[in-house]
Amino acid sequence: MRAMFHAVITATALAALLAGASVAATRDAQAAQQNPPAAQQQPPAAGDKSKEPAPLSMDQPAAPAASPEEEAAFKAFQQAPVTDPAKKNQLGEDFVQKYPQSRYRGVVYQGLVSGYFATNQVPKLLDAGDKELAINPNDAPILAVVAQTIARSFNGKAPDAEQQLEKAETYSKRAIEITPTLPKPENLTDEAFVMAKNDTLEMAHGGLGLVYIRKAKFAEAIPELEQSIKADTHPQQDPVNYYLLGMANSKTSHFEAAAAAFNKCAAIQSSLQPTCKAGADEAKKAGSSQLSAPN
Repeated sequence: MRAMFHAVITATALAALLAGASVAATRDAQAAQQNPPAAQQQPPAAGDKSKEPAPLSMDQPAAPAASPEEEAAFKAFQQAPVTDPAKKNQLGEDFVQKYPQSRYRGVVYQGLVSGYFATNQVPKLLDAGDKELAINPNDAPILAVVAQTIARSFNGKAPDAEQQLEKAETYSKRAIEITPTLPKPENLTDEAFVMAKNDTLEMAHGGLGLVYIRKAKFAEAIPELEQSIKADTHPQQDPVNYYLLGMANSKTSHFEAAAAAFNKCAAIQSSLQPTCKAGADEAKKAGSSQLSAPN
């Protein structure tokens, strides 16, 4: 499983992006409670599609002020090192069980998603992601993580297989739409913020590309996977996306491009190397005996 879950979440950058946005939103919500606006804008009537879509928001629902014990438990969770995800996960699980309506629960669910990602606990990751997105529907990094995880752990024999693919597609597209609009948290440098956004786009485009492959929409998968690779600025890129790009190009008879993608996958140390080497050889062989599709 580890090869299928490339560590695109940088432990500091993305965690800070997640926590920074939600902590800021929590602070704003607290201020709004203390100084409520003079008038509230009325929501559009149901079915009224003439209104502009809701702006990006990471707001937490109003919650009672935290007790000293809750504040201490949240602080302990925040200060737990990301290098010990088992401990951090346990603190997070304990927190949301004890304080299910806490104003901090969104931040904790975000941390749990990162922790479950690091420990490859897929069902728990998806559950925590859904709970966070129920609070913050526009949480782009969580949308991207959940979408890619669904796509990569997909079971076509599951009774809800089709619904899961639709969910991954929707989440990926939403993350791609939102990410360019994300404001930079005060606790992130420009470089770390750009890296965090790139990681989000890498996962979102990669997840969407894989969804298209699973739907046999190979031509549509190619540009998404190319965008994912372009966004991947890590020293060792994710070999999975190169493998998927090779597959999509092979299926659309772009044999030269397929061989190039497979070769790049094979050059990255991972368990996919033998498969990608074989894929490159097959693509070259097919290109020598079959007519390649135009670019």
